[in-house]
Amino acid sequence: MYLSTIGRREHPGGVSKKSFALLGGNVFALGTVSLVTDVSSEMVTAVLPVYLVLGLHLGPAAYGVVDGLYTGATALLRLVGGYVADRVRRRKAVAGLGYAMSAVAKLGLVAAGSSATAIGVVLTADRTGKGLRTAPRDALITLSAPEHMLGRAFGVHRAMDSVGAFLGPLAAVAVLAVAGSATGVEGFDAVFVTSFCIATAGVLLLALFVRDHRAPKPPSGTVSLRAAAGLLRGAGVRRLLIAACVLGLATIGDGFVYLLLQDKEDIATGWFPLLAVGTNLGYLLLAAPLGALADRIGRLPVMLGGYGALIAVYLLLLSPLTGWALFALTLGLYGVFYAATDGVLMALAGPLLPEALRTTGIAIVQSGQALAYFVSSVLFGLSWQFWGATTAITIAAGTVLAAVAATFVLLVPRRKALP
Repeated sequence: MYLSTIGRREHPGGVSKKSFALLGGNVFALGTVSLVTDVSSEMVTAVLPVYLVLGLHLGPAAYGVVDGLYTGATALLRLVGGYVADRVRRRKAVAGLGYAMSAVAKLGLVAAGSSATAIGVVLTADRTGKGLRTAPRDALITLSAPEHMLGRAFGVHRAMDSVGAFLGPLAAVAVLAVAGSATGVEGFDAVFVTSFCIATAGVLLLALFVRDHRAPKPPSGTVSLRAAAGLLRGAGVRRLLIAACVLGLATIGDGFVYLLLQDKEDIATGWFPLLAVGTNLGYLLLAAPLGALADRIGRLPVMLGGYGALIAVYLLLLSPLTGWALFALTLGLYGVFYAATDGVLMALAGPLLPEALRTTGIAIVQSGQALAYFVSSVLFGLSWQFWGATTAITIAAGTVLAAVAATFVLLVPRRKALP
């Protein structure tokens, strides 16, 4: 079977600035919602590693569990959100519920105080919201742009999303400075409350400006648990899911990368959130261009190139390089990794899935990758704690290399044998 979205695809007129106008207002509206929401979420994400490890004195293994919960433990809820959105044909409403849950969870961090258990519960609630909203949002993107422009659509959306990710850590640093305490509880509480207010604005933007895609009701039985499970009978979807899981196992959390940089360079706690700014700047500048490049030369080469950048990041953390050169190369390449992989994977998935089950299918792929990420985060934390950072990152680099090779074998287009 050919995976038609992977190979190069030619289109009359090539790629021009005018072609981006064809994406439609809904893609840009969804991008604006993600931009505002990411300011909120990245404010928390930027301070969370230093808050947990230096503030609450969690070890690498414990942090690995919390980081895994933050990103991967609610993966099954992506399936719930995806299936419900397809079943009721209200993708916007399900996404809105997810955005609202994440917003409320920001206030929960204030109530949790210094209790690691309570923080874990609140973070799980926050990620529950993300799990519910991600697949319906990405499905709306695939339904709001022509198939041959999905790379551009996701690139534009991820670029707007990364503007928020870029501004979030800066906002966190500003709030900490205004609060007058870079490491005290009052400073972190101020970050969490501000984050809630911004997240609420994102929910309002979704309600006011994003249009739902209300296709005619499909025939009875088209959207069912049996039909959802039947998606995996397609070789293309099955191979993509396996590849997503393999790549998830090879990816450690951002917090680990930044903590390793801090450990190597002894960064002051108050400046820690700015590490995410460097990554998000690279993501912001490259997401749309790499999405367009993926539409032109093929989505698989661009995605695997992104994982090549991730290998380089891990090797830099092992290298003797120090100072500004280390920061610039590591954070820049980390931004390249995200720009070349995040939206491109969803652009690969969209055309393989029927419209009636588009959200469910995307959720299946995302859930597999998120569960694999949870395992990876826990294992990396254990490796760091018991074998040391050098051994842990060496294993991680080797795992990414093996994952790239496996993904290439899984997703490279199959050529039909000549009769």
